[in-house]
Formats: sequence, structure tokens, C-alpha cells
Amino acid sequence: GEKGDKSVRKYSRQIPDHKEGYYLSVNEKEIVLAGNDERGTYYALQTFAQLLKDGKLPEVEIKDYPSVRYRGVVEGFYGTPWSHQARLSQLKFYGKNKMNTYIYGPKDDPYHSAPNWRLPYPDKEAAQLQELVAVANENEVDFVWAIHPGQDIKWNEEDYNNLINKFNGMYDLGVRHFAIFFDDISGEGTNPLKQTELLNRLTDDFVKVKGDITPLTVCPTDYSKLWANPTPEGSLAIYGKTLYPEIKVFWTGDVVCSDLTKETLEFVNSRIKRPAYFWWNYPVTDYVRNILLQGPVYGLNTSLTEKDVCGVISNPMEHGEASKLALYGVADYTWNMAAYNAIDNWERGLSE
Repeated sequence: GEKGDKSVRKYSRQIPDHKEGYYLSVNEKEIVLAGNDERGTYYALQTFAQLLKDGKLPEVEIKDYPSVRYRGVVEGFYGTPWSHQARLSQLKFYGKNKMNTYIYGPKDDPYHSAPNWRLPYPDKEAAQLQELVAVANENEVDFVWAIHPGQDIKWNEEDYNNLINKFNGMYDLGVRHFAIFFDDISGEGTNPLKQTELLNRLTDDFVKVKGDITPLTVCPTDYSKLWANPTPEGSLAIYGKTLYPEIKVFWTGDVVCSDLTKETLEFVNSRIKRPAYFWWNYPVTDYVRNILLQGPVYGLNTSLTEKDVCGVISNPMEHGEASKLALYGVADYTWNMAAYNAIDNWERGLSE
């Protein structure tokens, strides 16, 4: 009715004009949860759940939205991939903590990497992936399926069609977000011009044709300053010149396991001509598999904005549950960078 329309207008002015933003207020008369979009409303609900302690609610008014667009996790480690149960538990954890991205790319999944990336998943694995997509959607998480074809890809029509067929198969399982990884490879696959040509062509032939797929994400072969060629002939500069502007590009920093600094982003952004997508190699332990990383999440610059970085994702340990302490920190940092305090977050994380 008219009264309802009036109150909607009244609150719509309070909602931050920002993707995934929301307005939440609790007073003696009413409780209001209002999102700028579906995800914003969902996040208002997550905050509401945090406020509700022992059946009591504080009087509050909150206007809230995330610091960066993409926040989450890449299952991108070497070693035993997570179990299906571990992944389901992770997806629920991400939703609750306002992370919106899960990138599926375990190095030891044979259907993700060479040579079996060309083959469809067997029925059992396909059914599990389908369930993961559904549970990700329920928790407002983008399930991004990544492929790692670079070690043996042939830059010809046959392999291009193999890739399209594989993507179509994943699309049929419900996947609407895709990534291509060219990390840790040698040989022909490392050719940056061929890489960008492939990504642009896939954007035209697959992403735009389907109409409900988000722009692609790529991990370049030069993903760290440690070995990236800094010259105009280097692959990062070639990406900047040739890669469609909507395609997101990963970067791990000055070294493979690196702090997130303004300087490292300036280095990469000036070459790729877009805000980088930071792949943070913490708390991953595939290089120290006898250790569990359980310390505070620090080394992340708190003065960054979306002009510096389009997203931050964490590459965790093969131990899903033990990774949650660090991921709690990543969730907190990416939602509100300016207010992030590593020790305060760690202590809250430990009690959670």
C-alpha cells in the first residue's frame, strides 16, 4: 500500500549506493534490513545474525558495503585437494563472513590440468561439482571454475574447441564464472600474445554468446615480480595492450608468498592497465607441509581502494578447517580494509 511505498522510499535513501551494500537498523519500534541488491540484503542478514546474542539485540544503525569487489578463496594449492564435505563447509563459512568468491583450481585435480583438462568429469565428480555450484549460490558465493591447460595446450583450432567443449560441459553443471590459469608452466603455453588472443576469443565466442557469464579471470605466467619481465616486451605489458579491459588479472606480489603493498600493485597495474586481482599465498603450506599456519593475518596494506586492487583471494592450506582462522582475517580485511586490525581480528577469530 501507500504507507509501504513511503517507507521503502524512506529507507532506500539510507542504503549505500554501492554493489553489495546494505542498511540495517534496530530500534524499539522496528527492525529494517535493506540491501542495494540481493547480495546486500543477504549480508544485512549475516550482520543481523552476528548482533543477535542470547536473544537480545542492540539498538543500532549500520550503513555498510565492501572495500573491494571480489573477496574470497582460491583452492589453488598442490597436494591433496579438499574433500567434498570440506568444500561444502567452506562455502557456508564464506557466505556467513561476506566473502563472495570461491575459485576451484586444485593443482592435483586431473580434470583441471594437463593432460585431462580436455576430458569431461566422470559422473560422480560432475554430480559433486553441480552440488557445489548450488550450495555456493545459496550462500551468495560465485563458484568460479578454473582450468590449467598451459603445460600442453596447442595453439590450434582443435585445442580451442576442446576448451570450448569443456567450458560448455561446466556450464551445463551450472558454472557461470570461469578462470584460466597459466601459472607454473613452461614451453609454448607461456606465449602471452597467444594467451590474450585465447581469452579475448573466448570472451567473444562463449562469455558474450551465453549472456549470463561474468568476465573471465586469468593467472598470467608472470604472476610475481620475482620473475616478471618489467619491459614493454614483457607479458604483463602485452596483457595491458591486448587483453580485453574487463578480464581480471591475478598477481601474487613481489615474491610468491608476499605482503600486499601499494608498491607491488603500482608495478603490476601500470603494466596490465587495470587494478590487479591479488592472489595471496597465505595460509597455503604446500611448500612447508609439516606446518599449520595459525598466526594473525598481517602484511596487508589498509589504505588500498578499488582503484588499486579489484579483489583479494587467499590460497589456503590443504587442511580446510585449519585454514578458517586465516580466512576469517581475509574476510574481515577485504570487507573493510581501512578499519582492519590484525591482532584484534586474530583474537576474535580464535574465539569464533
